[in-house]
Amino acid sequence: MQDFFQGYKGRALEVLKKYNVRVWGQATFETTRGQFVGTVLPRSENDDDLHIVMKIATGYNVGIDIETVTKAKETGYKKANYKIPEKEFPYTEGLPSVKLFGTGGTIASRLDYRTGAVIPAFSPGELYGAVPELADICNLTTEKVFAVFSENMGPAQYKQLAIAIGKEIENGIDGIVIGHGTDTLHHTASALSFMVQNSPVPIILVGSQRSSDRPSSDAALNLIHANYAAGHSDIAEVLVCMFGPTSDDYGFLHRGTRVRKMHSSYRSTFRTIGDIPLATVSRDKIVLQKEKYNHRRKDKNVTILPYFEEKVTMVYYYPHMNPEIIDAMVDMGYKGIVVVGTGLGHINKELYPAIERATAKGVAIYMTLQTIWGYVHMFVYDTGRDLMAKGIIPLGNMLPEVAFVKLGWALGQTSDLTKVKEIMLTPINDEITEREPYNGYLVYQGGKGVPEVEKFIKNFRK
Repeated sequence: MQDFFQGYKGRALEVLKKYNVRVWGQATFETTRGQFVGTVLPRSENDDDLHIVMKIATGYNVGIDIETVTKAKETGYKKANYKIPEKEFPYTEGLPSVKLFGTGGTIASRLDYRTGAVIPAFSPGELYGAVPELADICNLTTEKVFAVFSENMGPAQYKQLAIAIGKEIENGIDGIVIGHGTDTLHHTASALSFMVQNSPVPIILVGSQRSSDRPSSDAALNLIHANYAAGHSDIAEVLVCMFGPTSDDYGFLHRGTRVRKMHSSYRSTFRTIGDIPLATVSRDKIVLQKEKYNHRRKDKNVTILPYFEEKVTMVYYYPHMNPEIIDAMVDMGYKGIVVVGTGLGHINKELYPAIERATAKGVAIYMTLQTIWGYVHMFVYDTGRDLMAKGIIPLGNMLPEVAFVKLGWALGQTSDLTKVKEIMLTPINDEITEREPYNGYLVYQGGKGVPEVEKFIKNFRK
């Protein structure tokens, strides 16, 4: 017997049965909060029994509190198929070949209404069915390396990805795209920047802030931009490709060592810090923003360095931090600590003895900044000079997350602290720069008292 009330239970089920409204039925609900018209959707088997979920005309889903329902009527019925149609991805002579590695991000997806989870669409056929424009850009093949949420990515996954990338380059691929959750995408980008060096082809990390079942999703356009950059760009580096503005105009190509997620929900969340993006990318065009970058080559030579010491950590300094925290890390066998300090690179004097004990035991300690923009300058005040004398090494304008990843990578290669210092202070791909350009620090705050910023904001489409 067909289940007309998928996932509904208890009081919500009673309301649907009372008004003879079925799941997938087109219905009108009258409530104390107004009228809702749309399609009744299944509920996750793990959800409560206090709401009825509808997809309204805008494409968004709304939850209706059953306590507010005064009347309901089903006006039609048609069961929807939410599976992404799968079509054979066509091969086109003359187009570049691109490999898409999947790590578990939902760059293209469908909704599983049984669990409420978003299921990734990943095979070439599914991606072609979801984003047919890809067939005009490249000849795409895919491989699911692993399926984890981005917060569960770590050194094991970084190393596995680096090795997989190396094999594809040796096989003659023209470009590589990595689908990735956005929360730690910039960590993975920096790890691959160190582990995959001298690449002859672009390596593009891409994600989406909003899943494919949402009308405002950035998934399809990010995927189009990333594959175009992988197949056609001259920039043979590890890059992050995400929305530039909050509108659909273009995407940015950010260098993997200078990018950071800066907003929890904006589609334009990723920003190059202390510099400008390498390029903008649209559906059929790349506009370079910087002249210096690694150019695409025709050879298959690449250096893969899949190393990482997991006994490395990052400490965000706060006032009156207890020295026991540093001592505990040393006692647990940590070999490297990245301090995220205040101002020009400062911490309180209470920590000095713990720092001395740590460096005496051979722990590598490096200083970065909470300010995000700017440089560590530990020679300006006595605090900084004292800390350097106790063994803390400043890291210029290296971002804290990048410093953490690089220190793990460096200690994964050698325990010789002199060699570690040389690795840390030798830029591989602009993780430390000589200076920040005037347009590499832009923070716009509006208000009646700042008319020039208000004028800019009004001209900037959200």
